[in-house]
Amino acid sequence: MGKGRNPLHIRNRKNRRTPPGAAPGSINLADDANKPRLSITSFGPDDLFELPVQSLVDINHRIKQYPSLVHWIEIRGFGDKKLLEEICTEFDIHRLEMEDVINTYQRPKLEEHFGHLFLITRMLCHLKDGGMRNDQLSLFLSSKVVVTMQEQYDDFFEPVRSRIRAGKGSLRNSGADYLTYTLLDSIVDIYFPILEAIGDELDLLEDELFDKPTRASLQKIQIIKRELIVFRRTIFAERDKINDLLRTHTVYISDQTKLYLRDTYDHIIQVMDLVESYKEITASLMDIYLSSVSNRMNQIMKVLAVISTIFIPLTFIVGVYGMNFSTVDPITGKILPLNMPELYSPYGYTFVWIFMLVLVAIQLIIFWRKGWLEKT
Repeated sequence: MGKGRNPLHIRNRKNRRTPPGAAPGSINLADDANKPRLSITSFGPDDLFELPVQSLVDINHRIKQYPSLVHWIEIRGFGDKKLLEEICTEFDIHRLEMEDVINTYQRPKLEEHFGHLFLITRMLCHLKDGGMRNDQLSLFLSSKVVVTMQEQYDDFFEPVRSRIRAGKGSLRNSGADYLTYTLLDSIVDIYFPILEAIGDELDLLEDELFDKPTRASLQKIQIIKRELIVFRRTIFAERDKINDLLRTHTVYISDQTKLYLRDTYDHIIQVMDLVESYKEITASLMDIYLSSVSNRMNQIMKVLAVISTIFIPLTFIVGVYGMNFSTVDPITGKILPLNMPELYSPYGYTFVWIFMLVLVAIQLIIFWRKGWLEKT
């Protein structure tokens, strides 16, 4: 894999599902859930207010104070059940929606409710130690308000804030639907550098497999395969969600914004093509690994076969002369002409060695001419 990247598994937090038999819309929080951090960014063509807030009271005050502005409310962390219930009441969010928000194993989807759109998307990112994390972003879109909720404190949207602060482009002059498009598009854009890193790892891994395949190579192949499975499951659902956004007739998404969403849809198709290509490459790398291992085993077996073939006649010779049949009967002194006369020859031992060495040389010459000693 790439330099500095450890072959770690994908970091998925354990799914916290609603206990069996619980009432629909139950809010069940983990004991280690992060405490919520709230912030609101309010902007228009000529105004920008970007401050952290402590409670929903501050958020309500800002919205009522500037009703003409677009308000982006960010909530990171779910460790306050009372706050989540107040959010449901304040923004007319159904408890079933909030249940999907805090149970962060949902697939990307779009739901239209009275007064807002509810979207879920997956945020994939590489960690510094080499793992990949799969988090969930929940988004609520109404006429002037966008609410984003995520479990972790990770900030994926600093580029979006930079564009808002710069006041360039269409973001400051557009509505909440364009902000929603920008957030979704920025998440899809994150997929490309991740896939680029995976592509670089596949190139390095291919060279490694042709050079010297090891068990670590197999482990790397399996990790990349698992990452691509997560990517495929995510991006296919993301495509369906964006397609639903394009086809849904709703007052919350303007026709102008749908033109930009088509561009996001095209990016998703590109990601899908890359994922499918990398899956095929991963499968071919697995075949290369198995072929290399098989070829290596064949080399070992060929060497062993050559060694065995060389020693078979030598074993026969020393076995014959190891029978120790005497040429003279020790009792009668009679000469036994059919027993081994060479056994007591003064040069018998030397002649046997010379004969065996010549035999080995002849075998090696025959093997070399047949190409059995060449490395393949």
